[in-house]
Amino acid sequence: MKDIRKYSLLGNNTFGIDVLCNRFIEFYSLEEARQVARILQSDKSPFIIIGGGSNVLFTDNFNGTVVRSAIKGISYEGNGILTCGSGEKWDDVVIFCVSNNLHGAENLSLIPGDVGASAVQNIGAYGAEIKDLIETIEVVEIDTSNVVTINAADCEYAYRHSRFKGEWKNRYLITKVTYRLTTGNFEPETGYGNINDELRKHGIFMPTAKQLRQMVIDIRRQKLPDPDIEGNAGSFFMNPVVDKKKYESLAAQYQDMPHYTLSNGKEKIPAGWLIDRCGWKGRSLGRAGVHDKQALVLVNRGGATGDEIVALSDAIRKDVLTKFGIEIFPEVNILPKY
Repeated sequence: MKDIRKYSLLGNNTFGIDVLCNRFIEFYSLEEARQVARILQSDKSPFIIIGGGSNVLFTDNFNGTVVRSAIKGISYEGNGILTCGSGEKWDDVVIFCVSNNLHGAENLSLIPGDVGASAVQNIGAYGAEIKDLIETIEVVEIDTSNVVTINAADCEYAYRHSRFKGEWKNRYLITKVTYRLTTGNFEPETGYGNINDELRKHGIFMPTAKQLRQMVIDIRRQKLPDPDIEGNAGSFFMNPVVDKKKYESLAAQYQDMPHYTLSNGKEKIPAGWLIDRCGWKGRSLGRAGVHDKQALVLVNRGGATGDEIVALSDAIRKDVLTKFGIEIFPEVNILPKY
């Protein structure tokens, strides 16, 4: 177990914000997770649990303890069942799946972050969501140090949400996640975004899992900046969902507005399109900016503070609300809360 006082979090957030926490604890096994739970029981200072730091924005030093899982391991149990340590990189899991003819994770390729965070955030991309793959989640309950197995059905998964982000926040340390993949004939999901168009450009009409993964990677790399070059957390905002009446009103004014009809009859509108139409793509506010290829991504142009990125976010949200009457919300976890 790693236990360090006055720890710099610069290497633990992809925005590249240099802040300190009072204490940093990283655990490497189930038993160490139980030890951490006992530490948190006795230490009454605030604490937060992070993954790879790809979905967090620090705005100040954290006057408390930051906890992170470093539990590794990818184990195939047979019949499509895959169990992974919560500290594994999610994309390494996708690589394992594609290499071993386990299907269902291809569209989630190159999403940054760890396995544990996938279960918290309900990561999704190109028509796929992790909730459709998760079977169970092994956790340590912080208040008791007990090991508990939670079924995916009990997590109340929704768009970029779960009970781990709500009523269960800071209640559990996630140690393992078990996924159910499909085996046998591969049935690609290519109907979302521009995947089909890109496949056809390459003369591919029925992709293999490997080809689909590579196409998703290529598309993401074209649109998203490398955090090692420009600090960012990928998509900063969630795509807003509006009722049919609101959508029809906007569609009458903006005939080119993209949308995705949900099973409940509501419409999801890409936040990136809204931000772009407000003129923010490629613009900067101080040392924080909007990526020039994807307006959904806010970037650290160099030396930006968390507060500068929040100020940019607030300016964008205000313009989108004024122009479209739609409120957009950060997908990124902003700490401390503002």
